[in-house]
Amino acid sequence: MNRFLAVLASFAGLALVAVGITACSPLAFFDAIGPRDDGGRLSLKNAAFGSHPRQRLDVFTPVAATGNAPVLVFFYGGSWKNGAKEDYAFVGQALAAQGFVTVLPDYRLYPEVKFPDFLDDGAQAIAWVEANIAAYGGDPRRIVLAGHSAGAYNAVMLGLDPRYLRRAGVDPRAVRAVAGLSGPYDFLPLDAGTATEVFGQASDKPATQPITFAGPRSPPAFLASGDGDTIVRPSNTRNLAARLREARVPVQERIYPGLDHSDTLLALSVTFRSKAPELAEMAAFLRQQAGERPQQARMLAN
Repeated sequence: MNRFLAVLASFAGLALVAVGITACSPLAFFDAIGPRDDGGRLSLKNAAFGSHPRQRLDVFTPVAATGNAPVLVFFYGGSWKNGAKEDYAFVGQALAAQGFVTVLPDYRLYPEVKFPDFLDDGAQAIAWVEANIAAYGGDPRRIVLAGHSAGAYNAVMLGLDPRYLRRAGVDPRAVRAVAGLSGPYDFLPLDAGTATEVFGQASDKPATQPITFAGPRSPPAFLASGDGDTIVRPSNTRNLAARLREARVPVQERIYPGLDHSDTLLALSVTFRSKAPELAEMAAFLRQQAGERPQQARMLAN
């Protein structure tokens, strides 16, 4: 039966590549029938971090949790127009199996909101984490952010531009590192499509770009893309990595051969993990930057 489910998941993954990950039905199907990591579990569903129906989050915890684990907040993509945390449970379990108490927030989407409202939602989710995550075995002093595509933008922007966290009452130093998978970080001038719809009303266009805020106080970053990505060009990853290195910020840059835009998400799953060592490399970097305890490192190595 597991082999049969894996085959079905493979077909679902191919459908995602064909139609794009913003089509929620193929991703929901893939998430529902694909094999999951045994080392993570859903521990909290639909916790409210605000009054809007989309200001809800799920928490996944390591099965072998020992308390005071690093906390990873993961933001999904979808061009700031689509997405639901329920379709990314495979990501939550995968990251929890790597030793992180993992939080998957929803956030408000276009056309209901535009820049920067979804960033304020992300900051409010992080404020909830600071106040509540200890009850689920997470250490609120060791928070890292990650995301894919538009979610990578959210994660990296929240880490680099401190204004959003401060507005939510969070000390920006609480974020120990960020990770972006196939994210847009340097995309001016805006194109005539989604970018203009979401960011076009901003009076200060450079202030919409994560690369603008890269500097000596930026958190360490894991930045990855696929060399076959034609949706968000790998130059976004290369440019931001170079700017952070100029500022002497620790950066791990990975451009995975043969991967496209969807692949950098699918490579987090059990079914497609052989596409690239992305999950292991990202998790190792984030654990190191979060200052994992030696005991945790030994457990994860076994």
